[in-house]
Amino acid sequence: MARALDATRTLNQARLPQPRRHRADAFLSAPVCAILRRNGEHRQEEAINLRQLRYFVRIAEVGNITRAAEQLNVAQPALGLQIRQLEQELKTELLVRHSRGVELTEAGRLLLDRARRILQDVEELKREIIGNVSPEQEMMILGLTPSIMLQMDPDMLLNAKRTMPTVSLSLVEALSRALTTSLEQGELSYALAYGVDEARPGVSRRPLLVEELIFARPATGEPLPPTLTLADALSHDLVQAGERDMVQRLLRDAAARYSLDLRIVYEAESIPAMRSLVVRGAAASMMPYGTASEEIRAGKLVMQRVSDIPLTRTLYLLRPSNAASFRSQDLIDHFIDGIVRRLLDSLGPLARRVGI
Repeated sequence: MARALDATRTLNQARLPQPRRHRADAFLSAPVCAILRRNGEHRQEEAINLRQLRYFVRIAEVGNITRAAEQLNVAQPALGLQIRQLEQELKTELLVRHSRGVELTEAGRLLLDRARRILQDVEELKREIIGNVSPEQEMMILGLTPSIMLQMDPDMLLNAKRTMPTVSLSLVEALSRALTTSLEQGELSYALAYGVDEARPGVSRRPLLVEELIFARPATGEPLPPTLTLADALSHDLVQAGERDMVQRLLRDAAARYSLDLRIVYEAESIPAMRSLVVRGAAASMMPYGTASEEIRAGKLVMQRVSDIPLTRTLYLLRPSNAASFRSQDLIDHFIDGIVRRLLDSLGPLARRVGI
C-alpha cells in the first residue's frame, strides 16, 4: 500500500490538552524531599516521587516496559530514565530485563506491595481534601472527549447542580488517550473515552455505545449521494489526526486489510484545524459526527456514510477499579446515563447502545 506520509505536513504539534490540575493534586504530585542542614545551610535533595511509583507499578503489572510506556502515554526512554533514577535512589535493582519483558527482583516485589498501598493512600487523601468543598458535597471530575463535549446540551450542565445538589461537578475535555492516562494517574473520577479496547490494569471499563464514523467533505452546492464506498472515501486527499489517533489507526487497518490506497496528506492534532481544512476544500476527512456537527448543520460540510465497510468506534465508561462508591452514586449514574442518551439522540442511526 502506498504510503502518503512522505508528503504529510504536520499541523499544530502542540502537546495533547492536559486536564486541569487542582491544588491538592499538584501538591501530592510533588517530589518527596529531604531537607538537610549542613553548616547552617539548607540543601534540598529530591527523593522518590509519586510519578516514579506509578510508573513502576504499571511496568510491574504489565511486565513489559514498551507496553507500559504506550499505556502511560510516555516515551520509552523517559520511562526507563525514571525507573533508573528510582533504582539509584533505593540503591538496588528493582527489575531484571530480558527478551520477553521484565521480572521483579525481591526488592522490586517489596516495593510493588508498598507502592500500591502508598498510591491508594494518596488517592484517599486527595478525595478527602478535594471532596471537602463542604461537609455534604463530593467532588466528581468527569473527562469527556471533544466530540462528546460538542454534543452536550447546555441545559444538562445547568441542571446538574439542581439534580445533584451534593456533588461538585468538574468537566475535563481531552482526547481519549489523554483522558485514559489522566484517569490511571488518579486525576479523574470517570472518563467517557473511545477505543479503550484492551483491558488496562487499575481501570474498570464498561462499553456504552458503538458509533459509526462519517466521511466529511466540503459543501460545493452539488448534490451528493448519502453514501459512498470505503474505497471511494480513501481515494480522496485526507486530513486526519496523528498516527497514534484511533481514527487513523482504523483507516490504516482497513486499508491494509482490503488492499486500498490511503492518502493522508495532512495531519492535525487540532480538531478546529482539521475542520478548517475540510471547509476550505483542502482535504476531506473520516471523523466522528460530533466533530463536525455544527458545520454540517450550517451547510459548510457534507456528510456521507460508508455503505460497504463502515468504520466504528466503541465508547467506554472508565473508572479507577479501586475507587470507592460516591455517597450520591445513584445520582451520578443517572447523570452519566443522561449523557449517553443525549449522544444516542444526537447520533441517530449512526449509533447503537451496547453493554446493557
